[in-house]
Amino acid sequence: MLLRALFQRPGTASAPAPAGQVGASYRLDRIDAGHVRRYRAAFGFQGAAVPLTYLYLLAQRAQLATMLARPIPFRIPGLIHVENRLAMHGPLPADAPLALTTTVQLPPPAANGALHCVLETRAFDDGRPVFSCDSTYLVKRGKRPRGESAAPPDAPPGQALGGWTVAPDAGRRYAALSGDWNPIHLWPWSARLMGMRAPIIHGAHTLAQACALLQAKSGRDIASVWCRFRQPVPLGADAAMFAGENDRGFTVRCNGRLAIEGDASVTHG
Repeated sequence: MLLRALFQRPGTASAPAPAGQVGASYRLDRIDAGHVRRYRAAFGFQGAAVPLTYLYLLAQRAQLATMLARPIPFRIPGLIHVENRLAMHGPLPADAPLALTTTVQLPPPAANGALHCVLETRAFDDGRPVFSCDSTYLVKRGKRPRGESAAPPDAPPGQALGGWTVAPDAGRRYAALSGDWNPIHLWPWSARLMGMRAPIIHGAHTLAQACALLQAKSGRDIASVWCRFRQPVPLGADAAMFAGENDRGFTVRCNGRLAIEGDASVTHG
């Protein structure tokens, strides 16, 4: 699928799927327990449960398969993850197959010309809802109004929860773990080819690191999470996490700027 994505040309369809229409279906025979263990070890997730953010990897494969299965008016390489919502809806089967359905939508362009695509994935175990994943990607950047400058660094609010350093090779290591080899995450030269000044870490990597910290603080697994990726986190940068304004909220900051804002709920019992 990676090679097909790299060489796929944009289609001519004005929208890949009408609202509410399933774009494509993807069958997952089983969840690879060894892969889950490597994922937990990479981020420090505790316990034996499948981390919620791991399910994004499964949904992402279904989303990529959907975009490859029908004409889309943009290229897949270079898409930037800007928002995500994950939620568990039932027990996750260990060995049973899952059916994942994905709808692809293109909202109208924003006022500044920015274009996004929204991929809504639902996973079912013999018709029973298991988890959902809604991902929003930036297809085309908008134009900043003339004379408008970037926002100055702001003071981090709330209680400090911890932090981490993004290794210079973290993009390649996470790509090997996740299968997401988007060039913007790999090397300086590949990022520049896609219009980026420098390589950035995957948004899902930052979200997973944040959820691992939340799990460690609460002692409970994460049941649902929503986040918006405000600013990219460059490879080699330091990230710090803070509690938000409510019991569920959190932020991640990098170089004094807001990188992620979100909220999460934990399992009970």
